[in-house]
Parts: sequence; structure tokens; C-alpha cells
Amino acid sequence: MLSLYRAVMDSEYNPLRRLPPAQRFQTMMFLSMMWTAIFCAMAGAWFWYGELVVAHLLAALGFVVTGVTFRRASSGETRTYRDQPRSDGTARYDDVWGG
Repeated sequence: MLSLYRAVMDSEYNPLRRLPPAQRFQTMMFLSMMWTAIFCAMAGAWFWYGELVVAHLLAALGFVVTGVTFRRASSGETRTYRDQPRSDGTARYDDVWGG
């Protein structure tokens, strides 16, 4: 059970471990906010018509986003502007401050 928990919740063990610490934190925060919103919407959907459909669609969407995020992180594929070299060799704006 601990290994399943670590595979998803511990950023030192899940596929996000390959990202830089700041980007790993931002991604984990995004995923936690997404799952909080999904579970709150699922609880609120209890009073709506078709609550089971809404709950299942939200959960499925959450699994898809989490799976895509983990797959991209485990493959080492990062697509941020910092990873793309500039043609003239100058630093990115955040690199000017010594980052």
C-alpha cells in the first residue's frame, strides 16, 4: 500500500522526480488543486440530475490529466520556453538574475 501511495503522492518516487524542484512543486500543486476541485464538484453534483455521470466524467478527466502529466514527466519531455535554445545565444529573461 505504501508503494502505491508513493507512486502518486510522493514527488521523490513518482515520474515527476525528473523535473526541477520548482517545476515539480508547481505541477504537484496544480494536480492537488485539480483533484480538490474534482472531488468538491463530485460532492456538489450529488444534488444535480445525472450526478453519477458528472462524477464519473470528472474522475475520468482527472485520471487522464494525471496520467498525461506523469507520462510526459517520466519520458523526460519538457516543453517550457527555458528548454528551447534561442538562436542568438542570449539568456532567457529569468536567467539574467542568476537562475
